[in-house]
Amino acid sequence: MQLPLSLQMNDKLKLRTIVFYKNYFEDFFIKQRKKVKEKIIWTLDLIEELPRISENYLKHLENTDGLYEIRIQHGSDIFRLFCFFDEGHLVVLMNGFQKKTKKTPKKEIDLALKRKKEHEKYEQ
Repeated sequence: MQLPLSLQMNDKLKLRTIVFYKNYFEDFFIKQRKKVKEKIIWTLDLIEELPRISENYLKHLENTDGLYEIRIQHGSDIFRLFCFFDEGHLVVLMNGFQKKTKKTPKKEIDLALKRKKEHEKYEQ
């Protein structure tokens, strides 16, 4: 797993591997407050370790081609990280953002889908 230097995951058994596509996630991560970073790491650990993940933490976005959002809440702050599965066990993290409206902004979804296609093209 390629992790930002400041991101240290624990050593428990992992059912999934999370990788980061380019530096999009790291750019988002380093801008966050310490407590938010800790919550992000906790949530990513959960996704790697649990066989079934509640939609409270990982949810498929309807009407998208395999795009998921990792859902993180710290106090009243809500964050979303976009990702998708590659070969079943690989969660590829892309962009993240702080959610300030009830619906996930279309421009954020469009950006994630663009990066997903870019990744798929690169992997071929």
